[in-house]
Amino acid sequence: MLLTREQLQERLFALHAASMELVKDVSLETLLERIASTACEQAGARYAALGVLDEVGKLKKFIAVGMTEKEIKKIAHPPVGQGLIGELMNTTIPLRVPVLQEHPRSVGFPDHHPYMVSFLGVPIRSSERQLGQIYLTEKLDAPEFTSDDEMIIQMLATYASIAITNAQLYEEMRERDLALTRRHVDMSLLNGIASTLTSSLELDEILNKTLALVMNYMKVEAGEIFLLEEDKSTLRMVLHRGQAAEAFWTRNSFNLGDGFIGMVAKNRQPLISNTLQTDTTFLRDAVVQAGFQQIACIPMVSGENLMGVMSVATRAKEPFEERSIQMLRAVGAWAGLAIENARLHANARRLAVLEERNRIGMDLHDGIIQSIYGVGLALEGVQHTLNEDPQAAKEQISHAISGLNQAIRDIRAYILDLRPRQLGNDGLISGIKRLIAEYRANTFSDVVFTMPDSDLKELTQPQSMVLFHICQEALANAAKHAKAKTVQISLWTTDERALMEIRDDGKGFDASTMQSSIGHGLANMQTRVHSVGGETDITSTVGEGTTVFVWVPRGIKS
Repeated sequence: MLLTREQLQERLFALHAASMELVKDVSLETLLERIASTACEQAGARYAALGVLDEVGKLKKFIAVGMTEKEIKKIAHPPVGQGLIGELMNTTIPLRVPVLQEHPRSVGFPDHHPYMVSFLGVPIRSSERQLGQIYLTEKLDAPEFTSDDEMIIQMLATYASIAITNAQLYEEMRERDLALTRRHVDMSLLNGIASTLTSSLELDEILNKTLALVMNYMKVEAGEIFLLEEDKSTLRMVLHRGQAAEAFWTRNSFNLGDGFIGMVAKNRQPLISNTLQTDTTFLRDAVVQAGFQQIACIPMVSGENLMGVMSVATRAKEPFEERSIQMLRAVGAWAGLAIENARLHANARRLAVLEERNRIGMDLHDGIIQSIYGVGLALEGVQHTLNEDPQAAKEQISHAISGLNQAIRDIRAYILDLRPRQLGNDGLISGIKRLIAEYRANTFSDVVFTMPDSDLKELTQPQSMVLFHICQEALANAAKHAKAKTVQISLWTTDERALMEIRDDGKGFDASTMQSSIGHGLANMQTRVHSVGGETDITSTVGEGTTVFVWVPRGIKS
């Protein structure tokens, strides 16, 4: 039955009004349902459906109108693009059929599908490709759909094409915006981690800030960090943040391979569970009883070295996103490197403390202790001259008092800056002359000093201090151990080196046993000269004396 002019005009106005509403909607799911409902109203159909194709022309969405949700669920399967639906997907013109069952492409209906006879199908096309199709069945007021119905639905398909294109563009923009937002969140996490790892070398601070950033990123209620102990087989919890701390601390150590923490440490791979209640490999019942549903554990590694395991847990049931797990893997690598750097820094600080203690010991032994020993030798001499020559004894006592006062000044200066001030500002030659004068005053032996042609001012302060302290130690040994009568000190230079030899005629010692019984003084000589790139050689013969030979780089600049 053809429509009158007034009826057609009325339907066109109604179609136009409905189409204006369509283009306002940017939600694709809602839009498809509205298009199907509008088609149903405009063509007077009992049932309507709308199919949407993907980029390769496959049916990806199918929205039905006229059936309840319960009726739809009873149908064995949704349309797969066969029969008349498949034919309409591959055509550019409408398809109007009085009796579906009589069409050669008809394949019937699946179980529990409503009985349908009349059919009208119209493709929805853009300028480039087919976007989808409108399907109408069971004309209500006539045995079949009319040409006027076909025309009206074709017009609706044109509006639908514009609306679907806009909705898809909106969906793409929203997905892109979501992707950019996620990327921004990811970059914020990485930036925060990078700032944390580069701003501190304190292990506790690194662990706390890193775990806090990860928990905020993952939006979880609890997090923890286990570190691998020195035995390389035990992981011990060093940090917990968030809720239910008492539940997590019920098990604070795992061996490699035990539980989630041990398995992650052993396999060096993340482990995620969203069914903690039934996961028998998760060994902390208290955490499950506290309501936690999921946990994600990641290894913290630095190169081939395992540093520990970080885990985050949540009571939420929505699974962790793969993107988040990938980010955690990256964080695990960064955190592992930071932990190793922090430990290396701590070891370096401990080594620096030990080196400083050794330096202090050398300075005290070679400087202040030797000065006090020299005063002691002088006072021993006073015992022999006190009765025979009181005036000389008084002079020696006065000299000893001056020596003690100098030692007190050295100790006070050392306390203030941990540096002895025995070399003074007059240079190496003057310092050695002062050592010789003190030696002569405190002993009954003589010193012959052969000076170099230059003043050696090109030597650095550390190089001069090394030669000064070695000379001081050699003179002290000559007086204390060798009981030498004569000491010869020679200082000379070559183009590349400054060399010094101290030879005494004292008791000497067995050089073959020197390495096994080497004392602080001789050990200090070797340590000091090696610190400035030089070498020392100590030779001795029992009954004949000892020779200390040492050189340091001269470093003359042309």
